[in-house]
Amino acid sequence: MEQRDAVTALVLAAGGGRRLGGRPKALLPYRGRPLVEHAAAAARAGGCREVTVVLGADRDRVRSTAHLPDCRLVANPDWASGMGSSLRAGLAALPAGSSAVLVMLVDTPGVGPAAVARLLAAHRAGAGLAAATYGGRRGHPVLIGAGYLAEAAAGARGDAGARALLAAHADELVPVECADVASADDLDTPADLARWGAG
Repeated sequence: MEQRDAVTALVLAAGGGRRLGGRPKALLPYRGRPLVEHAAAAARAGGCREVTVVLGADRDRVRSTAHLPDCRLVANPDWASGMGSSLRAGLAALPAGSSAVLVMLVDTPGVGPAAVARLLAAHRAGAGLAAATYGGRRGHPVLIGAGYLAEAAAGARGDAGARALLAAHADELVPVECADVASADDLDTPADLARWGAG
């Protein structure tokens, strides 16, 4: 039987927070700690075997400020070109033997361990591609099985991330409803920060 319990979380945390006055999203405070710590902890608590964090904007300060024990930190010098470059950098640095990657965004603090656990359960049940949905609308996290990783990297351009992959395999994508345990809302503007009590 194919091993399906070796999922690596890939936290995309390279953004510069352009609409937040150039404050790196990874370091925005949320519940007393940087957002990147919250995302990494949620991935681990939800059952991911390993956590890889892709850093970009002000990455040296993120490394020295955030407490990310046992996380693999990957630098993306091309972070300003969009999310696609961070996805490619993270996929290139995956540990050997990962059965899938769970792609998480650093700026979705409403995604916690319960949503992560649901995606992992779908993978254990046979899903090679899965995405959290919120009221039927696709969001994050997204799970990408090992057999799709090369295609995911090839299609990751600009801010599209894994969009091309998911569109090409829409009939194989397993939706995992998470609206009862998580929120897909992200932190992009000062109004978002106020709503989440962050900043």
